[in-house]
Amino acid sequence: MAVQLFQTGEVGPIGVFDSGYGGLTVLREIRRTLPQYDYLYLGDNARAPYGTRSFEVVYEFTRQAVRYLFEQGCHLVILACNTASAKALRTIQQVDLPKFDPKRRVLGVIRPTVEVVGELSQSRHVGIMATEGTIRSCTYELEIAKLWPDIQVTGEACPMWVPLVENNEYESPGADYFVRTRIEHLMSLDPLIDSVILGCTHYPLLLGKIRQFMPEGVKIIEQGGYVAQSLKDYLLRHPEMEKRLTKEGTIRFLTTERAEQFQQKAAIFMGEGLDAERITL
Repeated sequence: MAVQLFQTGEVGPIGVFDSGYGGLTVLREIRRTLPQYDYLYLGDNARAPYGTRSFEVVYEFTRQAVRYLFEQGCHLVILACNTASAKALRTIQQVDLPKFDPKRRVLGVIRPTVEVVGELSQSRHVGIMATEGTIRSCTYELEIAKLWPDIQVTGEACPMWVPLVENNEYESPGADYFVRTRIEHLMSLDPLIDSVILGCTHYPLLLGKIRQFMPEGVKIIEQGGYVAQSLKDYLLRHPEMEKRLTKEGTIRFLTTERAEQFQQKAAIFMGEGLDAERITL
C-alpha cells in the first residue's frame, strides 16, 4: 500500500525536470502547445552534467527531484532529460510510483520521439546523436526495436556539444569543427542513415550548425515538438490526470545552483528573461 508522503492538494502544476538547462527547450515547446497550464521547472544544475554519471547515481538524483516536485504539489512530472529518461524513468515508474502515490505519473522524452521515427525514415537506417550516457545506455536502440524492429540504429556521442551551448558558443565559428566531425563520423558508420534524432535537449540550439553540415536529404528530428504533442495526446486520453492540473498559465523556475547563474544561462534557452529560486534536494 502506498503511503501518502506529499501534499494532498487535488490540483497542481506540471513538473518539468532536467539535470540542467536543456530541458528548457522541451518546456518551451510544451508551453507553445499547452499554454493554459501551470508549470514548475526544476534544474539540478549544481550536480550537472548527468551524461557521464552511472545508472545508480542518475536514478538517485532523478528520484530526489521527482519526489521534490511531488512535494510541491505536482501530480504529473516530465523528465525533460534524455539521460534521466534513459537511466531512471523505468525504475521510477515501476518501483517508486507504487510506493509514492500510484495516481501520480512520470513521463520521459525518449518514447515520444521513438514513436514517430518509424514514420519518418524511409531507408530504415536511423542515427542518434546524444550524450555519452544516453548512447551507452542503448535506450534508443531498445525502444526503437520494440516498435520498429526493422530499423537499424547507429549512435554517436557528442561530448563537446553541451559545453558549446552552455558557454554560448553554439553559433561561433569554433563550433563548426565539433559539429562537423561528429556528423561526418556518424554518417561514415552508416551512409544509409536518412533520419537523425537529436537525443539531447541542448542540441536544438545547435540546429543551425547541424543543418549546415548534415548531408542533404537527411531528416533532423528534434524532440521538443514531439514531446509536446505526445503530452497533449496523453492528457486527452487521461482526463482524470488533466483535471488535476492547474490552469493559470504561470511558470516557476527552480535550480540547485545560484539563481543568478541559472537566470543568465536559462535566458539562452528560453529566449526571454526569467526569475528563478534556489532550492536544495
